[in-house]
Amino acid sequence: MDDLSGLINLIPIGDIAKKIGVDESVARAAVAVAVPAIVGGLAANAKDDKGAQSLEKALGHHKGRAPKKLEEIDEEDGEKIVSNVFGAKKNDVVKAAASKAEVKGDGPDIGAIVAQVLPIVAPIVLAFVANQFMGNKAEDAPEPAPAPASSGNPLADMLGGLISSPQGQEMITGALGGLLGAGRK
Repeated sequence: MDDLSGLINLIPIGDIAKKIGVDESVARAAVAVAVPAIVGGLAANAKDDKGAQSLEKALGHHKGRAPKKLEEIDEEDGEKIVSNVFGAKKNDVVKAAASKAEVKGDGPDIGAIVAQVLPIVAPIVLAFVANQFMGNKAEDAPEPAPAPASSGNPLADMLGGLISSPQGQEMITGALGGLLGAGRK
């Protein structure tokens, strides 16, 4: 199972679609680009010691959490996560991610939908990463892919394993490639 797809399967896409008032296919397209963007941003932030320490602290707050229902998701926390992960680059990341969303026909502004989806899915992504990294796996969370050769930074290695999936690589090296190196700047 592809890790990002497995992670995406944990997200209540139908409920998100209802909440933001879009077709489920539009919500699915937004989630499909939001999740790799967040994971890529986390990976970029974890590459240096200070970023990894900050992220590990945040993961400690999300360990053991695995929101499965929309009403269990703290969107204010999600906003904070998105701001910490992307910093001043948030709008650029939203635009780049939206450009990769596969939406058929004329519909709502996918950029606006991605912006709405990011704080909803961010707590789920952080809980998933926390549970995988800190060894308290959620019951139905997918197993992470084997990480590439170790860099000596286990958190960056684990996140690198998540984004090494074909879906993650397409997102990270494509639309978001140049944006995720400096999330907190």
